[in-house]
Order: sequence, then structure tokens, then C-alpha cells
Amino acid sequence: MVGKKIGGRTYYYLAESARVDGKPRVVTQRYLGTADEIARAVPGGEPASASYRTYGDVAAVWATLSRLDFVARVDDVVRAKPSLGLILAVAVLHRATAPETPIGEWWAAAPDVVRPRLSTVDGLWRALERLTPERIAGIEETVSAAVLDLLDDHAALAVDVPQFAAFAPADCTLPSACQGVLAGVGLRVTRDGAIPLASRLYRRDDGTAPTFASLTGELGPATLVFHAGQAAQLDLGSRSGFVGSLPLTDHPELLTQPASARKRVDPERFAGLTALDTHAVVDGVRRRVILTHSATLHAAQSRAFADELATATRELDGLAEALAAGTHRGDRAQVHAEIGRVTRGRRIERVLTAVLSGNRPGEIRLERRIDSSALSRLDEEFFGKQVLVTDRDWPIGDVVTAYRARTHLESTFRWLTGPAVTGPTPRWEWTRQRIAAHGLVSVLAATVTHLMRREADRAGTNLSVRELLDQLAGIGELVLTYPSTGGRPRTKRLLTGLDPARQALFTLFQDSR
Repeated sequence: MVGKKIGGRTYYYLAESARVDGKPRVVTQRYLGTADEIARAVPGGEPASASYRTYGDVAAVWATLSRLDFVARVDDVVRAKPSLGLILAVAVLHRATAPETPIGEWWAAAPDVVRPRLSTVDGLWRALERLTPERIAGIEETVSAAVLDLLDDHAALAVDVPQFAAFAPADCTLPSACQGVLAGVGLRVTRDGAIPLASRLYRRDDGTAPTFASLTGELGPATLVFHAGQAAQLDLGSRSGFVGSLPLTDHPELLTQPASARKRVDPERFAGLTALDTHAVVDGVRRRVILTHSATLHAAQSRAFADELATATRELDGLAEALAAGTHRGDRAQVHAEIGRVTRGRRIERVLTAVLSGNRPGEIRLERRIDSSALSRLDEEFFGKQVLVTDRDWPIGDVVTAYRARTHLESTFRWLTGPAVTGPTPRWEWTRQRIAAHGLVSVLAATVTHLMRREADRAGTNLSVRELLDQLAGIGELVLTYPSTGGRPRTKRLLTGLDPARQALFTLFQDSR
């Protein structure tokens, strides 16, 4: 470091010397400032400003994208300038970490982890309009190949998510403009982690939605996953390769089996889950069926039914008071209609009854009763139970995991495709190509975050995608900016203190790059 005295003040420079033609010469020189400026800039000096931003979720998702070599793989499929791979990666990063925040606002405050960094995200969605159906298929194929390179189990599931997204217009001044576009998506996902590999987006509001059977046939070889409401669309008697659920009332003989007939299922993976593995006739063919009981589901259904029953009894009590006070002058037919509305629902009708006395308006009285024995039977026979059917010989835990893939995906997409799909500009029109581009971004965001969820689960942390990203978002970055000494202001970045759980997650994803 050398000092130069100019005008009675000393200014310091960082100089590097080397021999040039055998003589010492200064080859580089950097201005540092006066002694006071240097003192203020060194660690321990007072920063000029400080700012805080979330860091862990963005850093972890970007590390996972980097691990998949996402940008290079996309650019191999879509050779364009500027790099469409980087643009798509930033769109996926935004959708995975801040789907409810406008992308420009998010980018302005995002941690500086993206390399190379885009100078602006203006026009990002316009750039993604270059994604033709052929390019979208190619991108999904190359990303899925990268995912499968990380997995030992390449078995796939075919899942339908009919409530994928509602692409609403930004301007809803006219009723016709507020109808929007309802979309569903068929997915081919890994059995290990429910990680999307391929998608088939379809509209639900124009009468052209494919049948469930035809949709899954377009996704390639995979085990079909369906829920009880879709079972009627499938001929399980002639179908092979499936895991699904059946209406509980289709097999009352299973529901009355004692709890002692069920065995615990892998307590480390499924706390409170028991199952009875047996056989039953389904669509004329004897199939493997599994009666499961989840203590968590049982408790949730009990609470929900208690709330439903409490609401129904309050309404009946209000009706009874109105009849007794003479403020309700309807005849028996009208009163019966109101009772039917209140008790509508197969399970409410099993435990709640209403008895009328009197025939003339003003004389009719109502008494409601709750059958405690029926309530006990309902709690014992129905709550917490599912009847799964499959032709696979997998362990019970793998059957349950495959069936729950749909639930996890629906939860993920409810978060990813909420307010984020209202359109980037006030005059945005949802053309087929724009819907396809937004759909791809959401599917790829699910691919990356489900891969992360699988890795966290393998490390002993079982969380939903949103819970995982929320935990990571709790890892913040404090940016301290120090006064300039002639060049750019000096900054120092510090991570906020981490609890053991967040520290483990952060280490997991940073070490996996």
C-alpha cells in the first residue's frame, strides 16, 4: 500500500509491483481512499445501511436447478439468444418460492444467487411464448432424464389433477370476461417422491376435457392412480397396473372388521397407520384390497363431522323455537322440506332425526334427537378409513405412498397456481400458448420442489412442499452496506441465526449441489 500526498492530504493506493524488462514496475493500482475512509470501510466500522431479505428458499431451489443442470439442458433443446434456459429457470425459481408476489417485485429483492444474473425480468413471459408444444415436450423430457439420473427407482405413476389452475383474466369489468379458463393436468410422476416427469394440460371449461382413462393412456407406461370418484369410469375387471380407492359403502364387510385385524404399517413413514391386506371382488374380478385406518385422518374427520352436526342441530333448534313461538307458519310439507335441507347428507341422517307433532300451521312442534349408538358406529366404521385396490404386489407402504401421490400433487399445485396465474400485465389475454407456458412453469416448479421434498424426507424431515419452502424461507440474509471508498459501496452478507432444523435443511441442499 502506497500513499500519495496531494494538496496536503494523503491518499492511499493498493499497488502490485513486478519486474518488467528486469526493472521493478507498478503493474496494477487500486485506489483505497484516505485513512479515515479506509477505517470506516474495514470490518467493525459502522455500515451506512442494512437490509434484510429471505434467502434460504431461493438458494435451495436454485441449488437444485443447478444440480439438474437445468439451464444447459433447456438450452440444448431450445437454441436461442438470449438463453431461454436461464429465463425459464428464473420463472421456475419465482413460481417455486414466491408464487403470490409479482415477478418484478420479487426479482428486485431476490438474493443474488442466480448466475449469470438477468438484468431485468421485463419481457420474461413474452420470451416464453417461444415455447411451442414440441419444445415443451423436449424440455420435460430432458429435465425428467436429469431427475431419473438421481433416482434408483424409475417406476412411474399416472395421476390426474383436475383442479390444476384457474387462469383468470386481469380485467373482470364484464361478467363474460371473468369466466377465465379452468385447466386440469394429467401427470406422469415418479413413484419415489411423486416428482412430475411429463404433463398433459387440458381445458375443463369447453367440453373437450379427455376422459380419465384416455388421458392417462397418453402419458406412457405407468401405474394408474385414481380416487373413489373416478373408479366408476374405469373397468377394473379388465385393467392392469393400478392403485386406487373405492367407495367405503361398496365393501361394508371390510368396515365392520375389528381393529385387531389391522396391523401397523411402517411406523417411521406412516405414524398411526394400520391396515388389513385382503381380497374382495371388484368389477367381477377378485382383487387385492387394503383397508387402511389413519389416526390422523380419523381425528380430522371426527372434528369435521362434529362441526357439521353442531351446525345442523343449531338450525333445527332455531326451527323448533320459531315453530313454538308461532313465527313460522308453514305447513308440515314446508317444515319437512326445511328439515331435509338441514339434515341432507348420508352421515348426518344416520345420527340426527327430527320428530314432528301437530298438523296445522301454528300447532306444529319439532323435537330433534341424536342417536348416540349410531354416532358411535359411524365413528368406528367410517372415520379414518379408506379401501384401496390394486393389482400390484408392492408392500402396503408403497401402495399407500403411490395413492397419496395425488393428494401431495394437488396440495402443491393449489399453492403454485393460485394468484400467480392472473396474468403479468393488465391487458393479458390467456391464449393457448400462454396457458401452456404457465402450465409448464408450474409443472417444472413442482418437479424441482418435489425432488427437494423427497431429499428432505430421506434425510428424516417429512414435510409438504409448502411447509418445506416455508422452513427454508425462514433463513434470512442480512446485507450490510459500507460507505464507498471511491468505487462501489462495499457489502457484507450474513445469514440469520438458524435453529437445528433449518440448519440441517440448508446444509442438505447446499451440499447437494
